[in-house]
Amino acid sequence: MLSNHTIAFIGGGNMAEAILKGLLSTGVNAVTIHISEPMAARREHLAEKYGVTVHAANTDAVQHADIVILAIKPQVAESVIKGLAPAIDNKKLVITIMAGIRTDMIEAGLAPASRVVRVMPNTPALVGAGATAICAGANASTDDVNLVDQIFALAGDTVRVEEKLMDAVTALSGSGPAFVCAFIEALSDAGVKCGLSRDISASLAVQTVLGTARMVHETGGHPALLREQVTSPAGTTIAGLHALEVGAFRGTVMNAVDAACQRSKELGS
Repeated sequence: MLSNHTIAFIGGGNMAEAILKGLLSTGVNAVTIHISEPMAARREHLAEKYGVTVHAANTDAVQHADIVILAIKPQVAESVIKGLAPAIDNKKLVITIMAGIRTDMIEAGLAPASRVVRVMPNTPALVGAGATAICAGANASTDDVNLVDQIFALAGDTVRVEEKLMDAVTALSGSGPAFVCAFIEALSDAGVKCGLSRDISASLAVQTVLGTARMVHETGGHPALLREQVTSPAGTTIAGLHALEVGAFRGTVMNAVDAACQRSKELGS
């Protein structure tokens, strides 16, 4: 049970806040959660809104916890892990949500036999609709992974993958929300170009994407089959789809995911 654990977040950004909201929504007591965050204004926000204990120093948060969540940027991973190493033994479970940083890199900076689980959530976790992939490090047990799954299932769907696939996950579901937002923005702009007001166009664009995603999810139908249902011979939809094909829409999306995947690999090297 999560209520039997004390959790320390290293970093108090948006993703940490999304996970925090999920934990508190299930009845986890705020007094069991500690957050270290360098920005004083952010510490004040988290303490006032959620009643958690905040710290300026990472080690102050870690000493109280048996679960440590590394919610920091990959660019500062080396220095943060070096500073935390004396305070983390193999009795603490370490969860990392950093893009590109492999579990063996974290294990190498901590005590021997350290238990590390790598997770890649995405920003829709902020509204309880996240997509999270999970993989175990060399020393993490099945119970460890199940516990991590329990934590992140509070903020959306979870899947388990091999670590070699985490760069692909980072590119698809981690970066994907930005691509979807760009598509929503383009749909809205197109509506304005065709004569709709900005407010109406934006509302229709958002609901169209939201409703379509829900339809695909709930029906389990292949997107190609659902696309066919709205594509009439010589109709408006096929005309628009033809324009997308001429513009290499699908190839461009695939290239965007591939570029994000390559960048994730670079971060890890």
